Amino acid sequence: MIDKKLVAWGSSGNIIREIAEYGAEQAKKVGAENIYNFTIGSPSIDPPEIVHETMKRMVETVPAWKLHTYAPAPGYPDVRKKVADYLTETFGIPYRMQDVIITCGTSTCLAVLTRVLLSEGGKMMTFAPYFMDYKYYAESVGSSLIECPTEPGTFQLDLAAAEQAITPDTKMLVLNSPNNPSGVVFKREGLEGLAALLERKQVEYGHPIYIVADGPYRELVYDGQEAVYIPSIYRNTIDCYSFSKGMSLPGERVGFMAMTENVDNYSDILAACMGIIRAFGYICVSSMWQLVAAECIGATSDISKYKENRDLLYGSLTEMGYTCVHPDGAFYLFMKTPEPDAEAFCRRAMKDNLLIVPGDSFGTPGYARVAYCVSNETIKRSLPTWRKLAEEYGLTAK
Repeated sequence: MIDKKLVAWGSSGNIIREIAEYGAEQAKKVGAENIYNFTIGSPSIDPPEIVHETMKRMVETVPAWKLHTYAPAPGYPDVRKKVADYLTETFGIPYRMQDVIITCGTSTCLAVLTRVLLSEGGKMMTFAPYFMDYKYYAESVGSSLIECPTEPGTFQLDLAAAEQAITPDTKMLVLNSPNNPSGVVFKREGLEGLAALLERKQVEYGHPIYIVADGPYRELVYDGQEAVYIPSIYRNTIDCYSFSKGMSLPGERVGFMAMTENVDNYSDILAACMGIIRAFGYICVSSMWQLVAAECIGATSDISKYKENRDLLYGSLTEMGYTCVHPDGAFYLFMKTPEPDAEAFCRRAMKDNLLIVPGDSFGTPGYARVAYCVSNETIKRSLPTWRKLAEEYGLTAK
């Protein structure tokens, strides 16, 4: 008998992709230029030129046996060493080659760590709004996700709410900053307060509470904002990273997890991660893309284009009367929908080929996510439709 829970997950689909697929069908009817698709967080900016140069050079110079063969399960040792050295030099935290595992992006990190850290029971916690798949990761191991609210209007960390949400069952906290879907960058003061709270709770409950730092957007910050490196303020942190966003390589599925030897149960966690990676087939990340990513580590795409998009979209929508959280990072705008039923508003917008995602999917009803990793011209063409909806819902222009 097939697990009904798995059937339900597969049957329900992913609303982001469902809306995007609708847009693809509509494009065939009315033309792609008339579809304003703000659904999927896939980078629209080219990778840094060094990525293409490195890829071409490696194809021509690296022996085929290394470029296309099976890589070691935790990744090539020289790649892991380059990642460790980069983290040490950039953030001042001492990492070694053996502290790093190369993974298929952050999704693999999160799926693996959920199974490792919750294998003997316990619950996952995160702050709303959050990436929808966190719930699936928790439920896949027979656990559940504790959703902790953030401060209304700003979506910064609410430490009082966090203290209420943390229980003796809390074993891991997934922290995503810059945040998907809000674009909020958690402030250092709040993060340090959270770290102090977790330290107290670890002593009170007599077991570790791990922060799993979901950080693929950490280079995507604007206006001098700081994306705090969580391991620098909380010892029991496991850093998860993907090259998909900052380096614009989402389809190559390459990232890593890293933890220092000071993390509680360090050796057991690493060994268990390798066990899960083998058992579930998350092995042998693309040999070529491991080598390319490691060679180019630290390079980023031209994120000034995302800032230009953010400024245009945020400024235009707030001028029309929409209420939006100011995004200091990532490439998402989180807006309060003009009616309480966010899904109804998103479906209304679809009729005019404006595609956005209801916040219910991210644990925050009454909001919608707008992914502005699109062309600047797409945003400009969409503005009359946004204005039409604002007028229809009686919003007051500022």
